[in-house]
Amino acid sequence: MADQSGTPDYELAGELELADPAQYRALFDETRLKIIDLLLERAATTSELADALGKPKGTVGHHLKVLEHAGLVRVVRTQMVRAIEARYYGRTARTYLFEGRDRDSFDGIGTDPTTLMANAAAEMANLPDESPPGLPAMSSVRYARIPAERAEEWQRRLSELSVEFVSEPRAGDVTFGLVVAIYPTDRPRLPDPGQPR
Repeated sequence: MADQSGTPDYELAGELELADPAQYRALFDETRLKIIDLLLERAATTSELADALGKPKGTVGHHLKVLEHAGLVRVVRTQMVRAIEARYYGRTARTYLFEGRDRDSFDGIGTDPTTLMANAAAEMANLPDESPPGLPAMSSVRYARIPAERAEEWQRRLSELSVEFVSEPRAGDVTFGLVVAIYPTDRPRLPDPGQPR
């Protein structure tokens, strides 16, 4: 269980920069991303993760081995449970950095923004028709014709806001998702006033 500061019940580094395509391949799998997210709450055993994900222990165990081999998770403690040693896995870092990498060398791994947005859209499409009452939900698309410097500020502020909320202590019964994207478009624009036609 997370403590009051929102950190898991084990020590982990703040950041880990992903260094090679093998780490990307290990991380960018739907099941492994879910495991990584769950381990931000607290350390967990293969059985606990399998129960939370509704997957067989063998499948989750395989994914944990892939993540462990890539240096993204590790055994943070063990405990004897009915004469069997239970291994508790945790992340190696709170945040995995991959920004600024040469994306061409990671083709097909799923780190490009269009793949991430498509995955989020698919997740939203699979929601039940009626959400439980009282839960916040919204979607919006905004366009702004602004200088690149302001767009960079917009990106930074949105990033800071999302980090603020994902750093909160884990609580409640619902996990909320946030999709954020800033991208250049080819939308038409009017000429500036006084500009020749």
